[in-house]
Amino acid sequence: MARSPFTLAALATSAVPGLDVVQARLHGSSARTPGAHGAFDSALLVDRDGRKLIIRVPASQAAETEQSADLVALRALTTGTRSRLPFDVPEFVGQAPLSGTRAVVYELLPGDSFDADALTGHAGVSGSIGRAIAAIHGLPTAFVGTAGLPQQSAEECRTSTIELIDRAAATGYLPAALLRRWELATDDDSLWQFAPCVVHGSMSAESFLISEDAVSGVLGWSALSVGDPARDLNWLLASRGAAGESAVASYSAARQGNDPRITQRAMLYAELELARWLLHGTDTRNQPIVDDAVAMLDGLVDSVHTHTMHPLSPKTGPILDVTDVENMLAATPRGIPRRDLASAMHTDAYNLSEFGPSEFDDDGTGDATDAPTDATGSGSGTSSAGLFADDATGPIGLVQIDTGPATDDQAATRSSSE
Repeated sequence: MARSPFTLAALATSAVPGLDVVQARLHGSSARTPGAHGAFDSALLVDRDGRKLIIRVPASQAAETEQSADLVALRALTTGTRSRLPFDVPEFVGQAPLSGTRAVVYELLPGDSFDADALTGHAGVSGSIGRAIAAIHGLPTAFVGTAGLPQQSAEECRTSTIELIDRAAATGYLPAALLRRWELATDDDSLWQFAPCVVHGSMSAESFLISEDAVSGVLGWSALSVGDPARDLNWLLASRGAAGESAVASYSAARQGNDPRITQRAMLYAELELARWLLHGTDTRNQPIVDDAVAMLDGLVDSVHTHTMHPLSPKTGPILDVTDVENMLAATPRGIPRRDLASAMHTDAYNLSEFGPSEFDDDGTGDATDAPTDATGSGSGTSSAGLFADDATGPIGLVQIDTGPATDDQAATRSSSE
């Protein structure tokens, strides 16, 4: 049962010497939904001087752990560090012990919370959010280590991501298509070339207070650390559409685009939130949560297969259709003996003997004719295959192109060569 605002006001007077509360009312989820019991029992307090305070009491062990981490982070954010930020950060005022936990009192920050959907149609808000996140990421990192808060290198960020994927795969509920997609992303070295920075770590719409279409405060610092900046952007890319993209664009402009693959990592982290939800369900043996996670993972597979999601790895190159390949061959000199062509095509990636007749041969025999030239401009006698690149999720295909019978001169060249 949630504590009453009067009980919380009495606790606040114990936590803050000399505090004279004249008004108290529920705050947070309990205020929005009467009878609701969230992670914290919270109340808004007003003292005799008109100062507004918030008191919070954890309602679970997880909430207590979060509150303890939040206090460590707020103490690490010194006055000098806060002065670098274009918004306010909560101020710790006092605390009081309570039945194995504690009540903590903070200054109330100005501004209103908002739902993420409120970003739509508010370019000023989305731009301000992007710049606020950029300001956090621009903080010097030294204070994080001094406070004993977590620090991860880029490689450690990748390793922890791989471990999360492996744990999700071990449940047996992870679709193979998503496993492959995520493994390709973690195997892509270029995706993980970034400079770690100060990150908020648990960013969401509820983290922001808005005043006059601008961020006035940022809450919830329990996951403050040095790590991957993409973690603070994934909530924007999860489902916010153009408004989220506008916030990311404002962020990139403020950070001067020094991390070209950050959007793809942010999308990866957004998708991995479903894996975290699945693991929460399996760890707590909560089958409804597991079922919910499985349904959302299946929906993500559908989105990936219909190409409605952004690729996590860069495309291998432009797509060439048969006409494009034929035009390319038509502009290519010819005359290389067959043995030189075979030597040129025998790379580590392809073995000509593995490829059968092409669907483009009328007789199905796969007879070769003229071939494209190599980079030196010398001609080839026969064509075994033309290469074209598919999209990021597909393989590289090979197409056999029949460009017509060899000329008499070419036949003579072959005979003399052999």
